[in-house]
Formats: sequence, C-alpha cells, structure tokens
Amino acid sequence: MEAYLLDWVNLLLRWLHFVAGVAWIGASFYFVMLDSSLSKPARKQDEDRGVTGELWAVHGGGVYQSQKFLLGPVGEPLAENLHWSKWEAYITWLSGMGLLAVIYWFGAKTYLIDSQVMGLTPVVAISISIGFLAGGWIVYDLLCKALRGKDNLLAGIIFVLISTTAWVLFQLFSARAAYLHVGAMMGTIMAANVFFHIIPGQKKVVAQMRAGQTPDTEPGIVGKQRSVHNTYFTLPVLFIMISNHYPMTYSSGQGWLVLIFIMLAGVLIRQYFVMRHSHRASLALPAIAVVLLLAMVWYLSPKAVNSENASKVSDMQMSEIVNARCVGCHAVTPTQPGFVEAPLGILLDTPENILKNAERFAFTVQTKYMPIGNLTGMTDEERATVAIWYAQQQQN
Repeated sequence: MEAYLLDWVNLLLRWLHFVAGVAWIGASFYFVMLDSSLSKPARKQDEDRGVTGELWAVHGGGVYQSQKFLLGPVGEPLAENLHWSKWEAYITWLSGMGLLAVIYWFGAKTYLIDSQVMGLTPVVAISISIGFLAGGWIVYDLLCKALRGKDNLLAGIIFVLISTTAWVLFQLFSARAAYLHVGAMMGTIMAANVFFHIIPGQKKVVAQMRAGQTPDTEPGIVGKQRSVHNTYFTLPVLFIMISNHYPMTYSSGQGWLVLIFIMLAGVLIRQYFVMRHSHRASLALPAIAVVLLLAMVWYLSPKAVNSENASKVSDMQMSEIVNARCVGCHAVTPTQPGFVEAPLGILLDTPENILKNAERFAFTVQTKYMPIGNLTGMTDEERATVAIWYAQQQQN
C-alpha cells in the first residue's frame, strides 16, 4: 500500500511540476521575445511618456500593443493592477524538490546510491544532495557579484562550474541521479534568481515609481543579468527533466561528458532563437548544435559484440542471471521492496518473456542502466554474458 500511495504522490507532484514549468518557461520565453523585438515608439507622444520600446503583435483574433517603460511612465501614476511573474517559478521549484525528496531521498537506496560508484549511506547521500543544491546557488551568486560587468568571462566560468559539477556527481551518485542533480542545481539557481534578485529588485523599483522618485537602475541591471542566465539554463534543464526516459544518454561510462555536449547544444539553440527575435540570428548556431547532437548519437551507438569465438550461452545460464538479478522487479508480483508492479510492464520471469524483451533487456544491461542502482549486484562478467547471449540470438 505504501508503494502504491507513493506512486500517486509521484504522479501528482510530477503533473504539478510539469504544468508550473510550462507556465514559467512560457512566460520567460514570451518576455525574452518581447524585450528582443521592441522597436522605437512610432509616436512622439509615447516617447514623451517614457516609452522606450514597443511591439505590435497579432494573436487570437486581436491586435496587441506592448510598450516598455524603462523608468516608469512620465507625468502619470503607475497602474495599480500589475502582473507579476513569480509564482510559476516558485511552484516549479517546490514541486521539483518534492519529486526529488519522494524519488531520490526517500528511495535513496534504489535511485540515488550506486554501490559500484560509491558506497554511501542514505543519510550521507542525501546530505551531499542537499549540499550540492545549496552550494551551487551560493557559488553562482558569489561569482555573479564578483564578476559584475564581465558577462562573457562569467558565462564561461558558469559553464565550467556546471561541467565540473556534472563530473563530480558522476563520481558520487548513480548516473541517473547525477543527471537529475545537475538539473536540480540549475533549477535551484533559476528559482533563487527570481526569489532573491529579480522580484525584490522589481518591487524596489515599483515602490520608487509610486513614490515619485527616479528609480534606481541597479536592480534592473542585476535582474536583467539573472534573467539572461535563466534563459540559457532553460533548454538544458528541460532535457534533464526528460532524460530519465533515455538511459542511453547517462548510462555510458562518460555520461557526464554526454550531458555537457547536449547542454551546450541546448544553449546554442536558445541563443539562435534569442537572436532571431532581433533579426540577428545566424544559422551557424543551430548547425553547430546539430553537429554536437549527431556526435553524441555516434558516440553512444551500441558497440557490436564479437560472439564468434565465445562459448554458447545456455538457457540455464541466462535463467540463473535473470532470476538472481532481474526477476525481483520484473515479475508479475515483484519481491523487491518499493515495487508494486514490473517497471514499464516488462516481465522477465519466463524464458518466453526474456526472448520477447531481449533487445531492450540486453541494451539496458549493457549500458548499466539496469538493475537500477545495481541493487542486485550484477557483475561485469554477467553483463558480458548477457551481451554475448543477445548477439548469439541475433545470429540464430
């Protein structure tokens, strides 16, 4: 019953996380597009009112005019009914932390810890997890303050910081958890940017406008910097959110390197669209991104197994391996704690079911995605035996 209820908690948190994330990212993408597409006001009256840029757009059967007042309207009060884009960010982060707790903290032995990577206890592993999330934000925030005005250098150092973090996490956690924690750290930075800098800065400026004071430009400069960083984090974080469905990307021996390449491709694609809004886009950006992704397709392609000189793997050998390492989860009634049904409905409890799922079974074992967290202690020799068995099946 406990595992069943946890599945529902997982589902509802994931749904909330997805919906809130769509709202947050949608708002972010819209305002980046709006800010990059502004043109000089067509009417002098608008310019005299303090309008620094405007955009005319058509959508949903209507025509819209958006205007930007950098320092607020001149000679008139600021509207009371202001829309604030903040709750989407907070709910996305809170629901994401809820998922992290339910899956990776509560199920630390299954999803967070891989004994073949490092023999951590759940308490130590969870402490390291929390430390990376908090520490990532602290280091990032200090870097932004120390390198104020040196945006290119700062961007390069942030990329190195995230890349190094990915490598370190792969030395501590399971590959799946390492990926997820890179995304969680970046998501924490994004939400903290909104909570600690963007929204407080906007509130300060709005209060000054309402008081008839000339707004301080400092909060706007900081908020703009953090918003730009959030924009380029978006596609890498979105990839990491769906990556657990594609173990081929993180279960290789160099999963951290694969992640770096894919994140870089996401940054280049995002840069293309940001520049496209201001009609400065270069097709070289998505072209390089495609090359990086194709390089990963080639790098991760399954390696052929030479089974010609290998002894034939008997059905009994396979049954022994599967029964010892896999059937605890992949059975009609799993015996592994925490599982109420076979993951993805894949059954391996009979010779017929093993043959039916042979390709997926052999691939996930070869990439070390399965068993999850290597709970059952599958050895490299057993994995090699499975690979030879599958190659022999292909020859038959």
